[in-house]
Amino acid sequence: MAGLHKSQEQLDISKIEDRAPSVPRMFFDRVAATPNAEAFRYPDNGGWTSVTWQQVGDRAELIAAGLVSLGINPEDRVALASATRYEWVVVDFGVLSAGAATTTVYPTTNAEDVAFIVANSGSRVVVAEDQTQVDKLVQHRAELPTVEKVVIIDGTGDGGWVITLEELERLGQQLLADQPTAVTERVDAIQPEQLATLIYTSGTTGKPKGVRLTHQAWTYTAAALDSLGVLTDKDLNYLWLPLAHSFGKVMLALPLVIGFPTVIDGRVDKIVENLAIIRPTIVGAVPRIFEKVHGRITEMIAEEGGIKKRLFDWAIDVGLQVSRAKQAGHRVGPLLAVQHKLADRLVFSTIRQRFGGRLRFFISGSAALDRDVAQWFDAVGVVVLEGYGLTETSAASSLNRPHAYRFGTVGWTFPDTEVKIADDGEVLLKGPGVMSGYHDLPEATAEAIDADGWFHTGDIGELDAEGFLRITDRKKDMFKTSQGKYVAPSAIAATFKGLCPFASEIIVYGESEPYCVALVSLDGEAIREWADRNGLEGKSFSEIARDEKTKELIGGYIDTLNKHLNRWEQVKRFSIIDRELTVEAGDLTPSLKLKRKVVVENFHDNLDKLYA
Repeated sequence: MAGLHKSQEQLDISKIEDRAPSVPRMFFDRVAATPNAEAFRYPDNGGWTSVTWQQVGDRAELIAAGLVSLGINPEDRVALASATRYEWVVVDFGVLSAGAATTTVYPTTNAEDVAFIVANSGSRVVVAEDQTQVDKLVQHRAELPTVEKVVIIDGTGDGGWVITLEELERLGQQLLADQPTAVTERVDAIQPEQLATLIYTSGTTGKPKGVRLTHQAWTYTAAALDSLGVLTDKDLNYLWLPLAHSFGKVMLALPLVIGFPTVIDGRVDKIVENLAIIRPTIVGAVPRIFEKVHGRITEMIAEEGGIKKRLFDWAIDVGLQVSRAKQAGHRVGPLLAVQHKLADRLVFSTIRQRFGGRLRFFISGSAALDRDVAQWFDAVGVVVLEGYGLTETSAASSLNRPHAYRFGTVGWTFPDTEVKIADDGEVLLKGPGVMSGYHDLPEATAEAIDADGWFHTGDIGELDAEGFLRITDRKKDMFKTSQGKYVAPSAIAATFKGLCPFASEIIVYGESEPYCVALVSLDGEAIREWADRNGLEGKSFSEIARDEKTKELIGGYIDTLNKHLNRWEQVKRFSIIDRELTVEAGDLTPSLKLKRKVVVENFHDNLDKLYA
């Protein structure tokens, strides 16, 4: 798997060179190429509704025409505040087809930040999922002088400022009756360097920054992924990721060039259930999903014990031997091959059925995935391809390939994207996928993109001899102890979450201190099941978190973690947070990434006690 060098990789560069000039051009080219093929499938009244590319195209054209009739001009911003759902897709395509740009807004964003994003972006229309999102706008209406109309997806209008999505589509129908080519003319006029998307980064301090992504950034990223030759129109994608996030957004651009259908359902609590029902071939996910699945299966087997556990452990050991041999480029011996075939039939095939039984690979992004967790999935025959990118680089800049992947790395960069490591270890990127800048923030833009066009990612990394990129930590998260030793907390956290099935996060701390300590947050589902089996049934989450039995449980995993670490990195003391970390409380971003600084600030009293 890892023996193939990047220079030997067969790429179809013409797909990048000959790509469409804009996202809407890609979209309508797809509609014309396969009008009757399935485009999207989404949950509807307890079942699933399927729509063809022609149906998506027709509805997006109506929405685009409706926006034109409201006076929306090229590069005007239209904000979209909604969870991941089919309507998000058609509205986004409609906005882009009107020549406008989508300002993405997470539905969990508080009213004050929604008002800031909408006002800062200069959005003239806001499409809101439901009355909850509309209420946020009403609450701050005085601060939104540029907003001329709000369009509600689920709900009713107010006869003035707020109209329904159906009313917007009727306006579009009227306009197209009078001007049949109104939308076509807008699409044809879009230039590659025009603004397509404005995504506000989840700031941990201060106000978020709007990342300006052009049409050519999205068309490049989609074409670059297509050029790798790892996806086909026979694939079935399951998309649950937040579409307000760049990772989710790029998964919408891919089917435009490749043509595979996408099942779209943003309900995170339905992921495991949906995998078995949908039976996808590809899925994009974040490390927390893999950590939870790995932890749940291993803990469940540990509880059953006996012959079942011995069989499971034997099978995993066999799978790991095969995985390691392949990674090293070694041939699997005949005895091990027979054992592996038996292990697959008895154990691994059952695990793969949990994912639908047809999965070719997962794509993992947004944060670092522990290499042991990745290797465990590989051992059971589920390939996890870790990739890397930022909002500022249109979500994806590098990716492991199904035929060439290396655990602990984010693979090779895409064709036409350059990478280098600065003297201080920071990863620098240059290429068509890099943003044009931060919205109305020239100083921040100049700080992020240097005079030679290199984007400074803020991540620390290294390149191996074969060009595989490894990300070791966030530059701003690394700290130095009072002994002068640097510690990379994100790498330690990834290792711990791979070891401990009961932890959702660990925040290692030790800036200017003599030793490291940690805050541990518990996974609600896993720890409650454990508590019920260990004499703590009926206890509240905070009571479980404070119980000595729980501290002893987590302490055992901390001891195991410390065996993997250098002396100065080891966690000497720890505190268990007595509530779950959530997006709603501001602890996590909507893509489930930890807001480290926020959590450290909120639980600083716990840290102070650890040094008392």
